[in-house]
Amino acid sequence: MNCQEVAALSEHIIGQVTRAVVGKQDVLQKIMAAFLAGGHVLLEDYPGLAKTLIANSFATALGVSFKRIQFTPDLLPGDITGGYYFDRSENRFILRKGPIFANIILADEINRASPRTQSALLEAMQEYQVTLEGETMKLPQPFMVIATQNPIEYEGTYPLPEAQLDRFIMRLSVGYPSAAEEQEVLKRRRDRRQDAIDLESVTDAAGLLAMREAVETVQVDADIERYMVELTRGTRAHRQVSVGASPRGALALLKLSRAWAAMQGRAYVIPDDVKLFIKPALSHRLILEPDLWTVPQAAERVLSEVSQIVPVPVIGVTPR
Repeated sequence: MNCQEVAALSEHIIGQVTRAVVGKQDVLQKIMAAFLAGGHVLLEDYPGLAKTLIANSFATALGVSFKRIQFTPDLLPGDITGGYYFDRSENRFILRKGPIFANIILADEINRASPRTQSALLEAMQEYQVTLEGETMKLPQPFMVIATQNPIEYEGTYPLPEAQLDRFIMRLSVGYPSAAEEQEVLKRRRDRRQDAIDLESVTDAAGLLAMREAVETVQVDADIERYMVELTRGTRAHRQVSVGASPRGALALLKLSRAWAAMQGRAYVIPDDVKLFIKPALSHRLILEPDLWTVPQAAERVLSEVSQIVPVPVIGVTPR
């Protein structure tokens, strides 16, 4: 598969998802880029904005398995990973796999579970495996986590630790629809006469893995790589940042920009590809000074300042 084929298939997949999700083209395209980059996505927004619908629709369009895990304070790690139980009829212990053994996992309201339960996702998100009773088991490929959290209701929640936040390749906000889009939601529901939305599979797990292989062929000029490095280093030197983005942030920019280039049918990355993901890929990786903790969009403003300071490389049409 080449980049032109990746672009055509990505457009077809997003087109299928938009049959269920009205508007939000920018968000859907970035989530598609995250899937091609092999990363996990954190959706931070208010209830009722189609976060679950987006995850489920992508799973259907991609032709992969989907499981939803509702995180609650009493959720245990074994409820996610599964475990062994004794079968009296067979007189032996049998493995019962948990919902983590699926291609796309929706971790709904992830910050409502205890840190012990949240940590059950760490090994899965980073190593693509789980360990049960000392036995390591590989997760199905591809494996992606879409986690959600409510930004306005913090009572009884457990903020995600920085180590787990860093595992998400990007953080996105869906946002409210426009008046016209909201009316379109009502019209579509009235026309189909049911809540369920019938979508078709565009590809399958093997097809998505083939698309990822094509993304790995996208070229990146050394000057653009340096641009990514300087952006992450700029966050560490900013006066209002206690801890800046780690090298994993630069890797996120690399993976996402290559995926985006392939989605445009290009076999090379341009600076605009990188710019598009500066805030989604880096904002959740910054630990700001305490006086900014309660300031809305503070991390995004810091990244705007950093992006203005770091010079943008100039490259030819075809990179070296």
